[in-house]
Amino acid sequence: MKSAVIVFPGSNCDRDLATALHDVTGTAPAMVWHGETSLPDGVGLIGLPGGFSYGDYLRCGAISARSPIMAAVVAAAERGVPVLGICNGFQVLTEVGLLPGALMRNAGLDFVCRDVALTVGTSQSVFTQRYDAGETIRIPVAHQDGNYAADAETLDRLEGEGRVAFRYAEPVNGAARAIAGILNPAGNVLGMMPHPERMMGPAHGGSDGRRLFEGLLAAVSA
Repeated sequence: MKSAVIVFPGSNCDRDLATALHDVTGTAPAMVWHGETSLPDGVGLIGLPGGFSYGDYLRCGAISARSPIMAAVVAAAERGVPVLGICNGFQVLTEVGLLPGALMRNAGLDFVCRDVALTVGTSQSVFTQRYDAGETIRIPVAHQDGNYAADAETLDRLEGEGRVAFRYAEPVNGAARAIAGILNPAGNVLGMMPHPERMMGPAHGGSDGRRLFEGLLAAVSA
């Protein structure tokens, strides 16, 4: 599977994501600089990594969402290519309009950096098919602006359509309805604040994140 990781000024988890993809797929992803205007031919998966693109100035992800490469990312998502946005990548996906809502400053105004318990909201997506709905997993977080916010109508729609991929199973950041990750209506775009690429095996203290990437590989390779 050919994959791509989008790199913005201030990305600091791009290598982590690239390593996870290489580990699972056996092929190193293309590292695509934000100033490019096109993706490599044949890309079957796009990753937007965590970090602090543009220093989180203006709003987290707001400047990166206007990078030249994002027009190609949006077009690929609309064609059905899976797009995974992690942490800052989730923020970028909301800013570019591929996902609804916004990521606000954490309740308590603290930077949260630790492993947290998540509840899997659905197993009916290319990202979550290797999990059981309702299963509790453990994935690290590292963010200051991970408090998911949306109006009640949007939240009801996300829940009613089965688009809440992950919820926090413990207090973390004050996110509305404990939402940690959501899907687009087609199910091929996932934004999540926790970092599955940092929970890939024994050296990381667990492998709960690995199943997300294995499920993606199986879906894209089918």
